Amino acid sequence: MANRTSTQNLRKRVRNHYRGNAASSTLRLTLGCLLGLELRRVGSGQKMTFGKAGEATLSQWMADNARVCWIEQNEPWTLESQLIYELDLPLNLAQNRHNAFHSRLQELRAQARQRARELPISS
Repeated sequence: MANRTSTQNLRKRVRNHYRGNAASSTLRLTLGCLLGLELRRVGSGQKMTFGKAGEATLSQWMADNARVCWIEQNEPWTLESQLIYELDLPLNLAQNRHNAFHSRLQELRAQARQRARELPISS
């Protein structure tokens, strides 16, 4: 696996997942789709989020239910690949085609995006 260095530090990445929106966080996109929130095109219509109310609902759900922990690793991408392969991590799509939920989650996200494209752009 190639080094996929992020331009953000860990604090910024975690904050984006907890306080960002579905357009900037694949975790938020996945969780919102699983929770049945309506994805909408916003702004110029290129970005998709769950709207102000939906993102707030998702943020509250994450505050109540999601936890984060980490360990320091010199090459975290190596451990990430190993963990995705060895553990049942159904919310990860990258490197995870072997997971039984992969195709269903991919389909669910694609359906949400398609519905969003059919709806008018939200303000």
